[in-house]
This record gives sequence, structure tokens and C-alpha cells, in this order.
Amino acid sequence: MSTTVLPTFETAKKLGLLPEEYDRIVEILGRKPNFTELSIFSVMWSEHCSYKNSIVWLKTLPKESPRMLAKAGEENAGLVDVGQGLAIAFKIESHNHPSALEPYQGAATGVGGINRDIFTMGARPVAQLNSLRFGLPDKERNQFLIKGVVKGIGDYGNAFGIPTVGGEVFFDECYNTNPLVNAFSAGVVKIGNTAKATSYGVGNPVYIVGSRTGKDGIHGATFASEDITEKSNEKLPAVQVGDPFAEKLLLEATLDVIASGAVIGIQDMGAAGIICSTSEMSAKGEHGMDIWLDKVPTRQANMKPFEILLSESQERMLIVVDKGREEEVLAIFDKWDLPCACIGVVTDTKRLHFYMDGELEADVPADDLVLGGGAPVYHREWKEPAYYAENQKFDPATIEQPDYAAVARHLLQHPNLASKKWVSRQYDSMVGTANVSAAEPSDASVVLIKDAKDMAMVLTVDCNSRYVHADPEKGCAIAVAEAARNIVCSGGEPVAITNCLNFGNPYNPEVYWQFVHSIKGMKTACEAFQTPVTGGNVSFYNQSGYDGPVFPTPTIGMLGLMEGLYKTTTIPFKKAGHKLALLGPMTDDIACSEYLYSYCGVKSSPAPSFEMEKELATQKLVKKLIKQGIPASCHDLSDGGLFHALAECSLLSGLGFEVCSTEGIRKDAFWFGEGQSRVLISYAAEYEVRVVEMANEKGVDFMPLGLVTETKQLRTDGQEWLSWEEAKELNDNGLSRFLEK
Repeated sequence: MSTTVLPTFETAKKLGLLPEEYDRIVEILGRKPNFTELSIFSVMWSEHCSYKNSIVWLKTLPKESPRMLAKAGEENAGLVDVGQGLAIAFKIESHNHPSALEPYQGAATGVGGINRDIFTMGARPVAQLNSLRFGLPDKERNQFLIKGVVKGIGDYGNAFGIPTVGGEVFFDECYNTNPLVNAFSAGVVKIGNTAKATSYGVGNPVYIVGSRTGKDGIHGATFASEDITEKSNEKLPAVQVGDPFAEKLLLEATLDVIASGAVIGIQDMGAAGIICSTSEMSAKGEHGMDIWLDKVPTRQANMKPFEILLSESQERMLIVVDKGREEEVLAIFDKWDLPCACIGVVTDTKRLHFYMDGELEADVPADDLVLGGGAPVYHREWKEPAYYAENQKFDPATIEQPDYAAVARHLLQHPNLASKKWVSRQYDSMVGTANVSAAEPSDASVVLIKDAKDMAMVLTVDCNSRYVHADPEKGCAIAVAEAARNIVCSGGEPVAITNCLNFGNPYNPEVYWQFVHSIKGMKTACEAFQTPVTGGNVSFYNQSGYDGPVFPTPTIGMLGLMEGLYKTTTIPFKKAGHKLALLGPMTDDIACSEYLYSYCGVKSSPAPSFEMEKELATQKLVKKLIKQGIPASCHDLSDGGLFHALAECSLLSGLGFEVCSTEGIRKDAFWFGEGQSRVLISYAAEYEVRVVEMANEKGVDFMPLGLVTETKQLRTDGQEWLSWEEAKELNDNGLSRFLEK
């Protein structure tokens, strides 16, 4: 091994390692590491790869289900049995830090990475969603970030040929420096045709396939494990560059080679590149590898060993092949015109030996690099922030009744509530022709499973981060509940979740308190809905010296199933004369609402009212009603409250409504409050008795509201706060007015 001058702890510190971690590395190796080895540990022990500050709490989340084929952490993505001999692989991940620096490539490579996680399992991706958080759109820098991220997602996803079927976009000043870009993908595979991310069989050859390796993305995992600062722009090499056309070829070649049966194990090269794939596969298979770095196809000359090892160049896979079937594998990649090079061999040493031009550059134990092996695991302290107690002091009596027409106009055009057509029209939602909800929107996206008979997957991503900031435990439980409610209102049955946990610096006790209590809320809700966690992503360090930490944002990606497409239920009103009713509890609650926060300017209040038993009862009732074909339309109440839900149903249908408020409830809470567990339905008058009886049977509050009308009028308590035409103009242009300049 090279005997050049060994790095000191100062070098380790610059690479993001703690003093005790450096000492542990010396203990593991029995000597001081060289620079390549130190770089290996720095990326593998970064928060992004090791989950060292989160794993103790992630392990508390429910993971068991009769449907579960691959549990959290076992493979590249979760895998769920959906019947008829089929499984769905799905996952959500973040690409926040890269998108903050270079929004186009940061977002594009996030899309590429999450899709590779799916097809590395042997599943063909069929649907993408995304959850995006930005600072206020009236700021020039935020407009640059929004435009870059949306274009990056659209260009990559459209070229790759997978439809973007849904998502969410949220704005708050806390995201001014740190936008959040969370990408979700789902794919379908026949049970038994999946591949594993493992390595075994002494003498089996190791191949790298796909794009050539360059210097982009080096130390990207380390970069994603530190705060954004004024010096972050100096780390642009840590942002990867994507090629969707190469990824399309890699998709087809990967599915071909998996189908051949010649593959022992396969893993995407995402964060930390070759070192991550070699170490994780070797540790899982309890074997080792000898890797010859000089045989890795590169696109830049004279790359150093650590650069080849740590590069996060996109569209690459590591494959362990059954010895004797090399020619078969090479023929497949030659067919798809993709580089494929043998760079190593499986050993029985449980160690990774990396060579360059015949010289040993690094000798490290595979198991000590990875989660579940020797990687650090920390129990961080947490402390309740002072703002939490202040939130509980909020008194709604201090808020005077507003000018309702002014509130309606404000909410209809607020970027958080306005139409997101400016975003969605840049995405191809129809490629593949499986997106059922493209014709008429539902609360969740309904995607036909073409290899199944009369079955669809129902997908959503949800999180109101303002609620989570106000009360992490309740707010995160609400995020799970809202995801389930969106699926149920669309006609589906919740099955499982994946999560993307976006928080500030975990060494900040108040941030860690938010994280811990979010996990507690998620656990409670997932157990209640029987939706196990299949995996996901933790993204810490989303903060800066300018804005502090972002709102805690535990994004929930939920998979639901619909057996019988007749159950598909959509948002728009269907017919004049249909009755309108609200299912679920109506309370005097304006806490944490968009109305209170952005119109009244009150930033400190508790999360909105939420009781799990009432939520479960409402959802059971909605499922039963839909099964019997009663609701003509169905829409959950969330951001913006009842008025905004009514307006959305109206604006999407071209029909109006006539609704009256109820005595005994403050009017701003009735129209704009965001109390949970409520669903707005429309139905033919002949179903009225049956709806009331079923609500009583389930113990769910039933409130008649009024009628759907032929005239395009939004009538509330006999008044028209604004015309239908003005409402549509405000809603259609509320976001685009900032971005079409």
C-alpha cells in the first residue's frame, strides 16, 4: 500500500468526521488511514449514508405487514405484494442541497436516482410524484429556484418516459435558502422476478455498467450532511449531472439482465458511488471484493483513486454476475450500447481491497462502513423549544371576524392554495397511458396496473409542515392521516408508506426534538391505519445562518390500492341539484390555518384539531359510501378549509354552489378553519336518508350544507363574495403571476 504522508485529524475534520469517529477508524484499521481510506469513511459515515443520528428512532416505526416483501432497509426500495402475482416497488428520496445550489441538475438527478432505485429491484417505473418546498415566490432568487427545479424534473422525467402523476408545492419564508425537493417513484414487477442488492459467491465477477465515471458529485453525500452556508457554492462539483436518455437505456438493459437470471446482485450507484455499492452489497452478502479502479470507464483523464471511488456520476449500476455467464451479460449491454466493464471479483475476506495500476490504495472492512455494521449510531439530546408552549397560548377570541370576501380572494390566489397548473403543465402526465386521474382529478393519483385485472395503485405525497412545526407529534400524525384520507376519497385503500424526513441540524436539541416527536406521531398514525413504513430517506442539515432551520417536513408518500376501477371518485361536482354535505367534526378551530397564518398574520398557534378515532371513523364511512356508489364527488378538507374545498370542486366542474353556515360555530372557522377528519361530498337527493343512516351507524358527524347549482355562482349564506369568473382568474393565476415574467 502507498506509504505517502498520512492525513491528520485536521483533514478528517474537513471531511466532516468527528474526533471520536477518527479514533474509531484508527481502531478499526489498526493503523492510521490514508487519504483514500479517510475519504471512504467520511462519506459512508456521513449522515446521508449512515443515518447515524436517526436510526435509533427509525427502528421504532412499524414495518410488518402480510403484504411486505422487502422491509425498510433490506433493498433499494420497499416492495409490497398487491395480489394477482404482482408487487409494487416504491420509494421517496430528497435532493435538497444540490437543488439549493444548482436547481436544474439537482432536481433532475433526484428524479433519475429515485427511478434507478425502482428498476434496480427489477420493477418497471410507471409513476412519479414530487413534493416541493420553496421560499416566497415574490423573491427573485426563489423564482430562479422554482423555475430551475420544475424544469429539471420535467425535462428529465419527460425524456425518461415516466409520467409525473401528482405532487404538492408549498411556500414559506423558512425555505428561502433551503428548498426541499423530494422525488417519489413507483414501479410494477412480477413476484419472483425481483433482484437483490447483495454480493456472494467467491470468484463471481463484478461489473460497472451505464455511464462513464466523472468528477461530478464527489463528496456529494458529505455535502448533503452539512448546513448550507455562503461557501456552499464552492461545492458545485458535489452536484451531479444527469442524462435521462442514458437512464432510459440503462432501464431497459437492467430489466433485461435481471430477467436473464445471470445476476447475483445489483445496486444503483447513488450517494457515495462505487464505495457505497461495493460496501453495502458485500456487507449484506457477508463477502468481500477486490476492485481494480483503473478498469472503471472514466470520462476524464487522470482521475485519482478517491475521485473514482466517491464520484456520484449518474446512470450507473454495480452488478455481481454468476461466473460463467459473463458473455451473456456483455451481450445485453452491448445490445443497449452501454459501457460494461469488469472491475473486480467477489472474495471471502469480508474486506474491500481497491487497487490502482496494481497498487493497493485502500483496504477496509465492508461491514464497518455500513448501517447495521460498524457505522456510528448516536443518541442525541433533545429539548422542547420555547415556541411550542407559546403556541398553546393562542386564543381565537383575539381574532375578530374578517371581511369574508377579502379572505376568499386572498386564499384563492395564495401560492399555497392556487392552481399548480404552471408546474404540472411542464410534466408529461399521460406517457404510458395509465394515469386514470389525468382526465379528471382525484384527491390522490390513480394509476392503472396494466398487468392486473381491474386494479389500480393510488398514490399521494402529503405533509403540512406548518402543522408539524406547530406540534411535531400531532402534525406528523396528521400528515399520515391526510395521505390516507386522500387515497380513501379517491376510492382506494391505504396499504403502506415511504417517508422523506426533512429537518435542520440534528445537533441542535430543538431540531432533534422536532424529529423525535415527528417519528412518534408517524408511528402512532401508521399503526392506526395499518400502513407499515417500507423505507425512505432522512435529510438533516436543511438550515442556514440566514433563515435557521426549515419547518420540520416529514413528507409522507403513501401507496393505496383500488380493486375495481368503478370506485374511482373525483373532485369536481357532477350535476346541478346534487346535495352537498360535510362528513366529520366541525369545530371552532382556526389554529394553524392558512387564513390565520397568512391573512391574519398570526404565526404562533397550535396544530389544528385532530382525533385519530374520528379520523378513522370518517374514512371508514367514506369507503363504505364509495363502495355503494353514492358520492358523485368527494374532496377532503385540508388547506384553506371548507370554502376553498367548495371552490375547487366548483372551478373544476363549471358548476356553482349554494351553501349556508351553521349557527353556533364562528363563521371564519366554518369557512376557513382547517380542523381535520372532514370530507365534502356531493350526491343525488335520493341517497340522503341512506347517507344519514350510515353516518349515524359509524358515529360520524353529518352536516347538510346546500346544493350544487347550474349557475356559476359561489353563494355563501345567500351572498356572493366574488363571481365565479373572478375566482377562477385568481386561482388560475395565483402562482403563475410570479413566474411568467
